Amino acid sequence: MAILERIHLAIISEVDRQGSLTAAAERLNLTQSALSHAMRKLEDQIGVEVWRREGRSLRPTQAGEWLLAVANRLLPQLVHAEERLHQFAEGERGKLRIGMECHPCYQWLLKIVAPYLDIWPRVDVDVRQKFQFGGIGALFGHEIDMLVTPDPLFKNGLSFEPVFDYEQVLVVGPEHPLCGAEFVEPHQLTDEILITYPVATDRLDVYTQFLLPAGVSPRQHKPIETTDIMLLMVAHGRGVAALPRWLVEENAGKFGVSPVRLGRSGVAKQIFLGYREADATLDYLRAFVDLARTHRDAGFHNA
Repeated sequence: MAILERIHLAIISEVDRQGSLTAAAERLNLTQSALSHAMRKLEDQIGVEVWRREGRSLRPTQAGEWLLAVANRLLPQLVHAEERLHQFAEGERGKLRIGMECHPCYQWLLKIVAPYLDIWPRVDVDVRQKFQFGGIGALFGHEIDMLVTPDPLFKNGLSFEPVFDYEQVLVVGPEHPLCGAEFVEPHQLTDEILITYPVATDRLDVYTQFLLPAGVSPRQHKPIETTDIMLLMVAHGRGVAALPRWLVEENAGKFGVSPVRLGRSGVAKQIFLGYREADATLDYLRAFVDLARTHRDAGFHNA
């Protein structure tokens, strides 16, 4: 059983602030006898006096001075912590740490974070892009609270919700022979330099859902981390790339690139938001998922 309790810190702080046991007891909603008993019991347990009486006043001993310093330091922190916990319970305040397992999703995410910050002014948002395909462990390890991924791994304790449909397409420059084509077949990429994000081919949809089923490989695979550099390379005839259609269409005017469907039927994908099942009742987390669902208009196109 703990010897030093919060009430002891509150008592010594209020006695110092109010100047008497009577005023401190009234402030703390205690009787004077209850207050005195609590402090005498503490002194008996720790084996040292906290106060000495000088006439009608109390003066803290050296131990009392130290305890008062502790009280003045800890009590405001405890009050602050209780306020925050109350806000957490009410879904009014928290920190939403979002991990990214999707390179191009960052620009899509910005469209959600901006209005979310306005709607939830008491929630801090932190976006972490270092969890490239390590997001599941980060969720379980409480390093992040939400994972943005096109490739969910459904495990006990985690929930994944699809929030955005999109189409993966080939990106070509203005002078490329495929510019203006309705779709591309796998064999047409055998002589191409294929530019992608620096991700293993078994996690790249252009390989798993388009090239590999046809037994086809490009002439060269070139990983590039930055979307703008990737699009510049394509625009200048240095290769073709695989990106979401919405991202290509947003940058078409800036870079002069065009999307081409991967196969006659296209490659349909979804972005998922994953979170711990234990956090499903957090209002501000639920609100982020619901807001993300409203940004589905740039999704998979059939035309």
